[in-house]
Amino acid sequence: MISSPLTEQSSAYDDLDKMSINELLININNEDKTVPYAVERSIPQIEPLVTKIVENFEKGGRLFYIGAGTSGRLGVLDASECPPTYGVPDDWVIGLIAGGDSAFRKAVENAEDDGEQAWKDLQAFKINKNDVLIGIAASGGTPYVIGGLKEANKNGLVTGCITCNYNTKVAAEAQYPIEAVVGSEFVTGSTRMKSGTAQKLVLNMISTSLMIKLGRVVGNKMVDMQLTNKKLVIRGTNMIANEVGIDEVLAKDFLLKYGSVRKAVEAYRKEH
Repeated sequence: MISSPLTEQSSAYDDLDKMSINELLININNEDKTVPYAVERSIPQIEPLVTKIVENFEKGGRLFYIGAGTSGRLGVLDASECPPTYGVPDDWVIGLIAGGDSAFRKAVENAEDDGEQAWKDLQAFKINKNDVLIGIAASGGTPYVIGGLKEANKNGLVTGCITCNYNTKVAAEAQYPIEAVVGSEFVTGSTRMKSGTAQKLVLNMISTSLMIKLGRVVGNKMVDMQLTNKKLVIRGTNMIANEVGIDEVLAKDFLLKYGSVRKAVEAYRKEH
């Protein structure tokens, strides 16, 4: 009998098709409750990787994510949220998915099985030794990710990974492996569930910690967020009003004039 990784092992629950909706929801939720504890156990692995990323950013480096399927989508999602949230350039954090952008919405057949394509995809961004590459693969065996990490290592990059199994091929290629092991899925092998949640939590931790250490948060506020909708304008207005003690009308005027909470606060203090 072939030994399966934990993410592929049989669910702890059987007869899912005979459960009531209430039973399904309760049992899925009970499984999800275990995920933060798995992530907590991996913090000693996450910390040195984040420390290295911060160091490389200070040298002009960038952060790249590569993955396939759900893992790739989660990396693209995390990368795409950094510019609007923290006001950083689009090329500071970049997510790539096997099969290209079209794979974000629809699976591309066999894309994850090409061990050479990730490095080819990365060449479009002139990736270099100041950059950091994180491979994301719940199974830990995705050829697209393994190949990308191998080439990155050969070219002197810092490499990390996020996987949900122990002792995987992906982890073996990563200088800073993160293993958030959540066990079998509620639906056997459906790694978009607990594994995907664990990967999302780790990505949140990495990118948020990075942005804070790079000075993109003051106190607990996103002072460089992009003003892309009314809700964010209102949030920014309130932040300015509370920070410098002015009314909302004046705070909004400063926000719209200077384009960010940080610049508006600095300008107000300079003028007053």
